[in-house]
Amino acid sequence: MPLTARLSKIHGMSKSPEQTTEQTTGQAGERPAYRVLARKYRPANFDELIGQRAMVQTLQNAFRLGRIAQGFMLTGVRGVGKTTTARILARALNYEAEGVDGPSIDMPTPGAHCQAIMESRHVDVLEMDAASHTGVDDIREIIESTRYKPISARYKVYIIDEVHMLSKSAFNALLKTLEEPPEHVKFIFATTEINKVPVTVLSRCQRFDLKRVEMELLVKHFDGIAKKEGVHMDDDALTLIARAAEGSVRDGLSILDQAITHAASLASAEKAASVSAGDVRAMLGLADRLRIFDLLDELMKGDAAAALGHCGGLHEDGAEPSRILTDLAETCHVLTRRKVLGDEGGRALSQGERERAAQMAEKLAMPVLSRCWQMLVKGIEECSRAPSQIAAVEMILVRIAYAADLPTPEELARLLQQKQGQNQSQPQNQTQSQTPSQNHPAQAPTGAGAGANPNAPGSDHENGGGPVHAPMMSGGGPQALQALANAPDEAHDDSVPSPASFEDVAELVGKHSGLMMKLALEENVRPVSFAPGSLEISLTADAPKGLANDLKRVLHEVTGVNWMVALSQQTGGETLAERRERRREEDLAQVRQHPLVKAALKLFPDARITDIRPLDPESDPASTNNPTFTNNPTFTNNREKKQ
Repeated sequence: MPLTARLSKIHGMSKSPEQTTEQTTGQAGERPAYRVLARKYRPANFDELIGQRAMVQTLQNAFRLGRIAQGFMLTGVRGVGKTTTARILARALNYEAEGVDGPSIDMPTPGAHCQAIMESRHVDVLEMDAASHTGVDDIREIIESTRYKPISARYKVYIIDEVHMLSKSAFNALLKTLEEPPEHVKFIFATTEINKVPVTVLSRCQRFDLKRVEMELLVKHFDGIAKKEGVHMDDDALTLIARAAEGSVRDGLSILDQAITHAASLASAEKAASVSAGDVRAMLGLADRLRIFDLLDELMKGDAAAALGHCGGLHEDGAEPSRILTDLAETCHVLTRRKVLGDEGGRALSQGERERAAQMAEKLAMPVLSRCWQMLVKGIEECSRAPSQIAAVEMILVRIAYAADLPTPEELARLLQQKQGQNQSQPQNQTQSQTPSQNHPAQAPTGAGAGANPNAPGSDHENGGGPVHAPMMSGGGPQALQALANAPDEAHDDSVPSPASFEDVAELVGKHSGLMMKLALEENVRPVSFAPGSLEISLTADAPKGLANDLKRVLHEVTGVNWMVALSQQTGGETLAERRERRREEDLAQVRQHPLVKAALKLFPDARITDIRPLDPESDPASTNNPTFTNNPTFTNNREKKQ
């Protein structure tokens, strides 16, 4: 049927089909047709729209200042009010009442066109579902009809729902009209997948992102509707419904409608319907959150038998197996938020749940919660593929229970270190004094050996008990530290930079020319020979063109000296990147020989060392790239001490 014929047919209807049905049944003395709560309590103005304060404020200012756009794009998840907002906006654009002769967002009483617009039967407000009208011909009909002025209203308003379903050709056909529509035409689009809408369309519209409604607002809203329906709702029941709605008003009203129906079947003629939390759990197949806390507590205690019995009881009471794991994961998340945010992390819980969450959050460590969360997330995925979900859930719970008493990585390191200390026959200070000098030539005396003065400069007592790093010079000890303190600070003398090695050249050039130049020197240059003012290099196959000339130019600009940069036919040595990787492998090999690491690798055969980090990186910021283990001299990095 052509669009004009459809409009005429809609305009000729004095009442909507729902009104006609209700009137017919009412005349026959029968019960009027039932309307679901989501339609019965649909907001009719912006004051009744909940949870979208930012959008309402913007529209109020736009209407007050007369800065009304020609197109609006409403986006958000299902059930947050996109279509409702579009109808209210169409009503505001065409609002006509006594004393009001222009667009107005303040609509205290229904206007001349309000009823027809809210019932989607106004001739000048066309609603089209793009999911069923995706072609370019439907858009051409709209474009053709925009040439004619509205029949009775102030504006012709075109509401296109799920606009992302339009075809590419339909979007292209709409662009010109959307950019420069007639003065009497407004477009309102709604979509749940904004990323599928072309940017050319988005740039021609004012975009409003409708947020998920907060849980507190949903609870208050549902409570008001339940009272209007004459149904008593427990606070915990309202919280469960709002939590299951996940920010969607329509989803929550559908669940509330179902809960009221469920409770009405249990109510007697003398007693009004009342919905409890147990009714909602039984209806939705949810597990009791407090029982989920009990189940998680048993898992964290490592009591697998009690956990399986508790899981079986939840399953017999109607809880879905996969939902048990999901609720456990949500509870783990709640406890983590409670530890991080304090009382703010449990606002979405009931009073009993908040108290229980506070007690458990104090007992459980963050690494334990993190490990439990990872196992539950992996278990939920396994459960979806298992032939028997309840069997999969039980196996996952057993796995978590047996992993509950495993030590965290920090506890494991501490236990292994304690065990190592008990097995050592010599004190730790003697072990440090017997470290081979060839492996640590730059390490100063720790002050714990024979004849050491604990109050002398450079001793362990003065340096916090860690090893002392001195430059490689004869004498060592306090004399070396004093010499280092009196040495001139060449790093801050930028007047005459004088690189003493190719590493210094790469650092100097990178400092003045940027990261790309430094990376090119580190990865693509093999030094052959070096002398002040002269550099002989060979390049790798993937070196940037003109790298040698660029290096010569930068060195001249920085140092003021004409450097000789020659390309050699020789292979050259390692690149700086290769040398850094080789040193890293040497550090890893050295770390693997430490007794503590050997014990950890023996306990966990599949474990591997991926990196080395300092035990106290804040004490030595320079140790980020070349880490040292300051509380154990056998881990000390020789190159770190040279620096």
